[in-house]
Amino acid sequence: MASSTVAGKQRIPKVAKVKNKAPAEVQLTAEQLLREAKERELELLPPPPQQKITDEEELNDYKLRKRKTFEDNIRKNRTVISNWIKYAQWEESVKEIQRARSIYERALDVDYRNVTLWLKYAEMEMKNRQVNHARNIWDRALTTLPRVSQFWYKSTYMEEMLGNVAGARQVFERWMEWRPEEQAWHSYINFELRHKEVERARTLYERFVLVHPAVKNWVKYARFEEKHAYFAHARKVYERAVEFFGEEQMDAHLYAAFAKFEENRKELERVRVIYRYALDRISKQGAQELLKNYTIFEKKFGDRRAAEDLIVSKRRCQYEEEVKADPYNYDAWFDYLRLEESEAEADTVREVYERAIANVPPIQEKRHWKRYIYLWINYAFYEELEAKDPERTRQVYQASLALIPHKKFTFAKMWLYYAQFEIRHKNLTLARRALGTSIGKCPKNKLFKGYIELELQLREFDRCRKLYEKFLEFGPENCTSWIKFAELETILGDSDRARAIYELAISQPSLDMPEVLWKSYIDFEMEQEEPERARNLYRQLLQRTQHVKVWISLAQSELSSGAEASVTTCRQIYQEANKAMRNREEKEERLTLLESWRGFEDEFGTVSDKERVDKLMPERVKKRRKVQAEDGSDAGWEEYHDYIFPEEAANQPNLKFLAMAKLWKKRQQEKEAAQQDPDKDVGESESSSF
Repeated sequence: MASSTVAGKQRIPKVAKVKNKAPAEVQLTAEQLLREAKERELELLPPPPQQKITDEEELNDYKLRKRKTFEDNIRKNRTVISNWIKYAQWEESVKEIQRARSIYERALDVDYRNVTLWLKYAEMEMKNRQVNHARNIWDRALTTLPRVSQFWYKSTYMEEMLGNVAGARQVFERWMEWRPEEQAWHSYINFELRHKEVERARTLYERFVLVHPAVKNWVKYARFEEKHAYFAHARKVYERAVEFFGEEQMDAHLYAAFAKFEENRKELERVRVIYRYALDRISKQGAQELLKNYTIFEKKFGDRRAAEDLIVSKRRCQYEEEVKADPYNYDAWFDYLRLEESEAEADTVREVYERAIANVPPIQEKRHWKRYIYLWINYAFYEELEAKDPERTRQVYQASLALIPHKKFTFAKMWLYYAQFEIRHKNLTLARRALGTSIGKCPKNKLFKGYIELELQLREFDRCRKLYEKFLEFGPENCTSWIKFAELETILGDSDRARAIYELAISQPSLDMPEVLWKSYIDFEMEQEEPERARNLYRQLLQRTQHVKVWISLAQSELSSGAEASVTTCRQIYQEANKAMRNREEKEERLTLLESWRGFEDEFGTVSDKERVDKLMPERVKKRRKVQAEDGSDAGWEEYHDYIFPEEAANQPNLKFLAMAKLWKKRQQEKEAAQQDPDKDVGESESSSF
C-alpha cells in the first residue's frame, strides 16, 4: 500500500516554474491566431473521396444505402418534416417519381397541416408535367386547408398558365365562397380584367363591396368604372356609397374622392354641393382634410368671396376644436367671438356668446375670473354697439352682476359700465341705483371715484359731498380722497370748509401718503395768501418729522415769500435745521441740507457766509464692515463710504492723528517724486539691475 502511494506520487509531473513573468514584447491576440489558422487552412477537412458508380449493381447498392439512411432518420423522429422532404427530393432526383409520391403521402399521414409539404408535393408534380396529379393534390390541399391563401394562388396560377381559364375561374369561385381577404378579390378581378371580362369584373366588384364594405373598396369600384369610361356608373357607385354609409358613418375620404371625380368631369356646382353637404354633417375633427381640399378647389375655380368664406369656415373649425378641448380657455373664446362678429349673423354670435359665458370658473377667486368677466363686457358692448338692442344689453349687464360673488370679490368696471350705459340711454335713476347698490354691497375706491365723477359731471355738488363723506368713512387713511374733497370745496369757493377738511385729514391716526397731504394743505394756504398759516403748518409738520425735505421746503418757502428779511430768515432756518440734524444718524440727509444751504449762499450770501458753510461740510472716508448672511453666518467684509463732520473729528483725536499722518505721507511722496525727476534714467537702470 505504501509502495503504491509512493509510485503514485512519483507519477505526478512537476509544475514548471516561470522565472520571467514580464509580458512579451510582441503580443498576440485571438483574432491574429484565428486569421493565421484560416490562412494556413488548418481547420479545413479534406473532402470525402468521390465514388464512381460503374454498373447497375453498384447503383442499387448506393440507392439501398441512401434509402436506409433516410429511413433511419425518419424512424428516429417522424415529426421532422424536413427529413421527409429531403427523402422525397432525393427520390425525385434519381427519377423515382412513384417512390417520391409514396414518401409524400406517408409524410401527409404524419402531418397534413404542414403547408410546405403540400407545396413541395404539388411543385414536384408540376415540375414533372403531371398536371392531373398536380390538380388532384391542389384539390386535396384546398379541401383540407381552405384558409391557406397560398394554395389558392398557386392553383389558379397553374390553371391560368395552362390556358384553362374556365378551370381557373372555377377555382376562384370556390375560393370566394369562403369570403377571403380583400387581396383575394382583387386577384380575381385582375384575372377577369386580364382576359377582357369587364362585365364579370363589375359583377365581382358588386359582390366585393358587400362582403368587404369599406370606404376604400367603394372608391376602388368607382375608380374602376371611371377608368373604363363608365362615368354614369361611377357616379351611381359614389351615390350608392353615400346612401349605404348614411349620416351615422360618414367618411371624409369618400366625399373627397366623390368631389375629385366630379371635378375631373368639370361639374363644379356638383363639387360644391358635395363639399358643403359633407362639411355640414361630418365632425369638425374628421373634416380637416376635406376642408383643405375644398379650400384648394375654391382657390382654383371659385371667386374671392367663396374662398374667404371657406377660410373663415376653416378657422371656425379650428376654434371649435380648441374650445372643445379646453372650455375654460377664454383666449380661444375671444378669438372665436371676434371671428363670428366679423362674419356671422347676430343670432349666431349670440349663440357663441351664450356658450362662452356658460363656462363659469369653478373656483371663486378673482384671479380666475379676470379673463372670464371680459366675455360679459364684450357681450354687452356687442349688443349695444353692433346689435343696437338696449334691452338685451341691460339684461346682459344685470345677469353678469347677479353672477359675480360680491361677498368675496367684485369688478368695479362692470358696475361703472352698466351705469354709463344707463346714462347714455337717459336712465339716470337706474344708473344711480346701480352705483348705490354697488357701494352698499361691495364698497371700493374705484366705485366711489366713478360715482363721484358722475355726479360732478351732472353738477350735483351736494351729492358729491355726501359721497365723499361716505368714501372717507370707508377709507379714512386715503389721502387722495381728502385732497380731492378739499379741492372740490376750494373750487366751490368755500375755503373754510376746505381748511376744515384738511384739519380733519391731518388729525387722522394713520394715512397712506401723509407727505402728499401736508404738501397739498400748505399749497392751499399759499394759494389763499395765508403765509403765516403755511408757516405754522410747517412748524406742526416739523414737530412730527424732522425730514430734510421739510426743512428745505420751509427755507425755500420763506425765500419765495418776497419779504424784506426773507434771506435772513431763510439762513436762520438752515442754521436751525443743521443744529436739529446734528445729533441724528442720517448723515446723508444732513449732507443734502448742507448742499442746499451752500447753493443758497452761492446765490445770496457773502464770501464769509460761503466759508462758514464750507467749514460745516463733512469729509468722505472709505470704511469696512462685516457682512452677515441670512442664516447669521459670517459673509466677509464690504466697503462703504461714511461722512465725518468737523465736530465729530474734534471729538475723536484719533481721526485728527490719522489725518496728519495721511498729510505727512502725501508730502513724502511729493518729495520723492521731485528727487527722482531730474535723473529718472539713472533710477530706472538701478532698479533694473537690482
